[in-house]
Amino acid sequence: MVRQDFPEVHLIVNPGNMGFGAANNIGCGTATRDLVLFLNSDAYADPGAISKVEEVFTDPAVVAAGGMLLNPDRSLQLSTANRLNLWAVFCEQTYLEKLFPNSSFFSPYWTTQKLAKRPDPSETPQIMGACLMVRANKGEPIESFDVRYFLYCEDTDLCRRLERHGKLLYVPAAKFVHDLGSSSAKDPAIGIMRYNWGKELYFRIHHGMAASMVCLLLNRFGALLRLLAWTAKLVLSGFRSPSSKVQANVFWRVTTMPRRSP
Repeated sequence: MVRQDFPEVHLIVNPGNMGFGAANNIGCGTATRDLVLFLNSDAYADPGAISKVEEVFTDPAVVAAGGMLLNPDRSLQLSTANRLNLWAVFCEQTYLEKLFPNSSFFSPYWTTQKLAKRPDPSETPQIMGACLMVRANKGEPIESFDVRYFLYCEDTDLCRRLERHGKLLYVPAAKFVHDLGSSSAKDPAIGIMRYNWGKELYFRIHHGMAASMVCLLLNRFGALLRLLAWTAKLVLSGFRSPSSKVQANVFWRVTTMPRRSP
């Protein structure tokens, strides 16, 4: 369809699903400008949004920027964060992050709700890869995605390396609607597994094998906790809750998933 209806488009056909980062790296090989925009296929820019992100690069210290991501109902979507650490994983997996959403101690990771209230761009350690513009040199970004990640946390890793070069900015005036999770909707268990594997690989690369193993244990504990919660809900419903049955099955698979070597 692309070849037929849009012959002016440079179409790249990979032999298979190479993963988010690897495919974006290949796409960057055809770019020619001094800025590259990574935009998910399930993300849609409001009129003028891309130009608003581009404007912040008039500051030579800015190396990357992203706009405000919105859910399909246009509610705010979490898309900026502090640097990932084991305490953040612990709070995520033990529900502390959900129980105390306004606490900087128990919710140390996401920063979007605070930054979104500011009218001007704000500096942040991490911007989600669903909408990320990066400074480049003739189409070659100053940092590329690490192809060891298949899906999830490749943007966490990339932003950590981009920080060495300059500022990362969140631009709330530039709005993009993002249908979050659509790539994993067919099999939520696989999506959660890939997210967990991505975190474990991140800690292995940046903090060593011991930190990666701690992350793995926290991920498994969190999956077990959710399995028990959904199983209890299923039992209390007299086994008549289809959604509880589905969720219990999802977290059974996540709890018992093999430990993949990233």
